[in-house]
Amino acid sequence: MTRISVYDPFAEVFPSIFRSMFSAAPEPKTSAASAAPAVPTVAMRVDVIETAESYVLRADLPGVPKEAIQIDIDANRVTLRAQPVRDAEPKPEGRVLRSERFDGHYARSFALTDEIDESRATARVDNGVLELTLPRKASAGPTRLTVQ
Repeated sequence: MTRISVYDPFAEVFPSIFRSMFSAAPEPKTSAASAAPAVPTVAMRVDVIETAESYVLRADLPGVPKEAIQIDIDANRVTLRAQPVRDAEPKPEGRVLRSERFDGHYARSFALTDEIDESRATARVDNGVLELTLPRKASAGPTRLTVQ
């Protein structure tokens, strides 16, 4: 029997970049230590708005409780991590024909222009949308030196 396969010119050069862009579900990554698929990490969808005194980040996190969200601020870098909570083993009454619900980790990191004042930063979740308000650190302003 003759076997026909489709030639993919990017398969050797870019093995998963192009395939993951066009697939419906994220492709699981495998670790070098084992051949078992690792938990996939997907970039969350985020809006970043800059105002005169702060930055406002809004991230879509469907199915993620506030206890499962981790926010790290280091100078001007903000890192968001989250993991949706799913049932351990769904027990459908019938046969599952298609399952597209994401089960893995969300992660995103941003480098902002100005340093963030961590003490005044706030975060809240409402209907699966995380909203961060990140005020800029107050700068000392310009300094004038006297020549001696």
